[in-house]
Amino acid sequence: MKTQEKKRILITGAAGFLGSHLCDRFIAESYHVIGMDNLITGDLRHIAHLFKLPNFEFYQHDVSKFVHIQGRLDYILHFASPASPIDYLRIPIQTLKVGSLGTHNLLGLAKSKGARILVASTSEVYGDPLISPQSEEYWGNVNPVGPRGVYDEAKRFQEAMTMAYHNIHGLETRIVRIFNTYGPRMRLNDGRALPTFIGQALRGEDLTVFGDGTQTRSFCYVSDQVEGIYRLLLSDYVLPVNIGNPDEMTVEEVAKEIIELTGRHSAIVYRDLPIDDPKQRRPDIQKANKLLQWTPQVSRKEGLLRTIAYFESLPASALKQKDFTYYNQE
Repeated sequence: MKTQEKKRILITGAAGFLGSHLCDRFIAESYHVIGMDNLITGDLRHIAHLFKLPNFEFYQHDVSKFVHIQGRLDYILHFASPASPIDYLRIPIQTLKVGSLGTHNLLGLAKSKGARILVASTSEVYGDPLISPQSEEYWGNVNPVGPRGVYDEAKRFQEAMTMAYHNIHGLETRIVRIFNTYGPRMRLNDGRALPTFIGQALRGEDLTVFGDGTQTRSFCYVSDQVEGIYRLLLSDYVLPVNIGNPDEMTVEEVAKEIIELTGRHSAIVYRDLPIDDPKQRRPDIQKANKLLQWTPQVSRKEGLLRTIAYFESLPASALKQKDFTYYNQE
């Protein structure tokens, strides 16, 4: 009896936070995983444990340039993109290129291979929302020429290009709108609220909150996010789907909870709110509930304890690394 060949999947942004966890998941599901990353924000240490496996291969490559994969390809997950404010404010042109040129290249690859492609969009397509919670039917409130526009508009273009390939070429496409996700392998100095707060608390520093701290966020633990993405890829639904945790809290509440869970005695200091910072972020996940039978399983406290334990396990030198251009409300 002939052994069934493993499904082959290309994961771009494979050395990043979410990309590396997706590599782990698809390896666990017995796929042959092809990882790709230009390492502009990714870290090979996230996937080093996979290099010895026969069903994993890695290519250092910028998907904004032509992408070639030898052999059959069943699926593509396009997760290559800077995703934190510090990154996309530092490299705005690269952010725009990976969302536009990179998406175009990968859609073309999917078309040539007859592969299904899932693209990673973001809650940032909603901008500074005028409604809450944000459902997939909400068109957003985005400033295209503001400092965050390079990320917001790259993702909005990515969605439009993906739907065009689906409508014109009949390509099998999926779009996930990712809300704030956290967990092990995040960078302490990437500018987002949770890792920034955890790093500051573990170093015994004051926690920096921008604005008055009443702006809200909703945090989804990484294993829940990966499960939602996995189910969406294998579903039959082609329009965008929110994957996030609707458990909403203020940024000030986040800071206080981090201080409590780390057992530190840090104070909270307040700074001016950056331009176009969203005042509210909460996903409507009714579609994910109905179409994917998906709901978050990991409580915020449990997820935070796991994340704090991960950062505490890092070498002292890693904990000391910090970036003073904090923009921690993403």
